Amino acid sequence: MTRTPHDNFAKDFLEELLSPLGKVEISREVTDEARQIDVLFSPSSTPTLPPESIGLLAKLVTQTSSIEIFRNQPNLFQVLMCANKLYSYFAELNRQAKRENVSLDVESLGRLLIISTTVSQDLLDTFGATINPAIDCSGVYSFPKGWFGSIIAINKLPVTKETLWLRILGKGQIQRRAVDELLALPNTSEHKENTLRLIANWRIITIKQTNLIEEDQEIVMNLSTAYVEWEQKTLEQGRQEGEKRLIIRQINKRFDVIPDALVEQIHQLSIEQLELLSEAFLDFSTITDLEQWLENRT
Repeated sequence: MTRTPHDNFAKDFLEELLSPLGKVEISREVTDEARQIDVLFSPSSTPTLPPESIGLLAKLVTQTSSIEIFRNQPNLFQVLMCANKLYSYFAELNRQAKRENVSLDVESLGRLLIISTTVSQDLLDTFGATINPAIDCSGVYSFPKGWFGSIIAINKLPVTKETLWLRILGKGQIQRRAVDELLALPNTSEHKENTLRLIANWRIITIKQTNLIEEDQEIVMNLSTAYVEWEQKTLEQGRQEGEKRLIIRQINKRFDVIPDALVEQIHQLSIEQLELLSEAFLDFSTITDLEQWLENRT
């Protein structure tokens, strides 16, 4: 790297002043280990679901976001490392911009979002984090402007529908209540089915571990009700798929091949309707009987 006259002077000057007090290394190369951002999110201009479906979280990620998640409160060094990963990402974008000879808008590069189950006032004070005025929600704190980020204290979030998807990442009673709220949502709610599947998988992986620590046991307990509902739903779906395959195979056997449109109608039937069709099918003489039966059920 080319050294400017000012650069030469400043480094030599500080070496002169500091050498009597200790070791001075000029232009010391620093090799950093590879670090992984937990979640790097870049918003789409055409989302496939309305952002409000994930409540508060959508308001926090309106631009590219480096998201770091903590099951326990991060310490000072961990927060610094989170920021370091974001700034390393900024440096990567800057190198790319130089190669392409384009300018960067620093404000739009991205933001750091730390999500933690708990955050002490001491940690907030250490980094000068205060309530985010743009969000105006307890538990959502902004770092000073140059930090380009926020920290979320899940334990301080209000219990509302908007915060549900963040509170699922909480601990203890906070997480248990969030899971109960998730189960109370209509089955047609966006994200409910997939979240139940992910929760069930989390519980399965946790319970397979040997020598579960107290925190692992708490997770298993918190997720149990969600796991039971997922298991029952999965069994019901398996039974329903089995019923569909059986009835379609029986119809094909009697009437050779049935039209795709009728197959699609059969796939739309509930488990109760499939059972009724299995009984009614015994009296069918032609494919027209099946068509009429399906028409009467839609």
